Amino acid sequence: MDALFFAGMIVFLIVLFMGIEYTNHKKFQKRALEKLYQGYGRESERKYGPEEMNHIRMYYQKHRVEGQIDDITWNDLHMDELYQQMNTSLSAAGDEYLYYRLRTPIRDKAQMEKTEEQIRFFMEHEKERHSVQRVFYRMGRMRKYSIYDYLDHLDILGERKNGKYLLWDLAIFACVLGMALSMPTGIVLLLLVLCHNLIDYFKEHKEIEPYISSFRYIRGLLSCVEEMRRENIAGLSGEQEQLQACYRKMKVFLRNSYLVISAEAGTGNPLEVVLDYLRMLFYFDLIQFNRALAAVRGHMGEIDEMITILGRIETAVVSGEYRTRLGEAYCVPNLHYEEAAELVFKVEELYHPFLKEPVKNSLTVRKGVLLTGSNASGKSTFLRAAATAALLSQTIHTCPASYYEAPFFRIYSSMSLRDDPAGGDSYYMVEIKSIKRILDQVKRQGFPVLCFVDEVLRGTNTVERIAASTQIMKMLAAQRILCFAATHDVELTRLLERDYDNYHFEERIEGNDIFFPYKLLEGPAVSRNAIALLKMLGYEEKIVMEAEAMAERFLESGQWEE
Repeated sequence: MDALFFAGMIVFLIVLFMGIEYTNHKKFQKRALEKLYQGYGRESERKYGPEEMNHIRMYYQKHRVEGQIDDITWNDLHMDELYQQMNTSLSAAGDEYLYYRLRTPIRDKAQMEKTEEQIRFFMEHEKERHSVQRVFYRMGRMRKYSIYDYLDHLDILGERKNGKYLLWDLAIFACVLGMALSMPTGIVLLLLVLCHNLIDYFKEHKEIEPYISSFRYIRGLLSCVEEMRRENIAGLSGEQEQLQACYRKMKVFLRNSYLVISAEAGTGNPLEVVLDYLRMLFYFDLIQFNRALAAVRGHMGEIDEMITILGRIETAVVSGEYRTRLGEAYCVPNLHYEEAAELVFKVEELYHPFLKEPVKNSLTVRKGVLLTGSNASGKSTFLRAAATAALLSQTIHTCPASYYEAPFFRIYSSMSLRDDPAGGDSYYMVEIKSIKRILDQVKRQGFPVLCFVDEVLRGTNTVERIAASTQIMKMLAAQRILCFAATHDVELTRLLERDYDNYHFEERIEGNDIFFPYKLLEGPAVSRNAIALLKMLGYEEKIVMEAEAMAERFLESGQWEE
């Protein structure tokens, strides 16, 4: 009697502990969601691990299409950093689709209108936004990799040998029956078999654990699809129907995968804890693994479609939240999708979203822009601001400016280049290859090209740089191209004045200090600060005076004299 009471108390305490754990987990989820709702529109506090961006890129890499933003342009604009700044996704699908979206401009007007409609819907309907955020929070992320890492390797994964597992399961039952003949012997044999099964289980489970994690994620994906359907959100009727069609086809996976998937740590679900022990002792998940594997292999298209739809929905939520964070300092762009549309780039109160207290600039041009100005005056920042505005306008339909109007562009840049010792290329070789890829795009039919070049051909000598730059820049000023270029070579302002509008940034020197207003001004730069900085840093007066005199003589005559 005492033994039974003691055993009952142990069972009671175990159940009580699991119940408390389960309740605490639910309370934690509730608090996390409340914090999430209250933090809408605030900057993300998420920290990214060194390898995390590699996994986030996977959806994009699996869905490569013509016209996406290439690596040079993406890196020139520091788009990884901007992605991390704006990303408030709660699921892996949202993480990966947002990255894909930012690298994949929307070329279809109807699709862009649909995108705008969904962004506005979630901004204006708080209840529905909370509903989908709750769904994505529960969906979550995989711990280390993208699901596409595993889907790509399913074909090479071998199936489990179920006969061996069934044999050891029978051994357990044989030991239990043997206890009727000899209790001590039966118990010893049972313990030996259970120890073998546990050791063998962990050895076998280690090989397929990543795939079981992916199966768990797919089940979570399907649970979110079903929950999304129950929410009955008016703005997502079409997406909900598509998701439900995928769900119906994937029911076979749900039937064949439940025993395969162990509980996530910390859920506190009593049933899942019990099932975990049964899986370990009886190989339940390993035996069922083959059926789950076959179900996934047969429905790769449906899995990809669900990730795409859910990722697109969450990207609309994230885009709306990014607009809220920008406050009134953004606009919905006016894009012209006709290939024969007027070639105009009009932007008002443009700024770069990285800047906390930006100086805003306005510009309307119908041909290329040649930017001059002293070091650190704002040329490169302006180029990146204009390029980023065009990119965000054509992807998430949101522009960091008060007004933006332009045709749909193919966007390219050649700005933050480096030499490539591993590939054997000097800086100049890297630079001319980068510009050549833009010239190659110019030859192709389609939407007009918008390109950004910072210090064209800086990697070679002055005479050849100016001669080659002039001809390249003239080519980049051809019909259906807008080129924004920054240069220190004032000679180009005269050589290219028929092909480019001249603008500049200036500096102000007051006493022993230098100030930069960062305001865009018409015309070529008329001031210089390189020699003045020598004086401010204490160089000998003779050096400064002679340098200034040489510069003045060159500006007057166009020739260098000692």
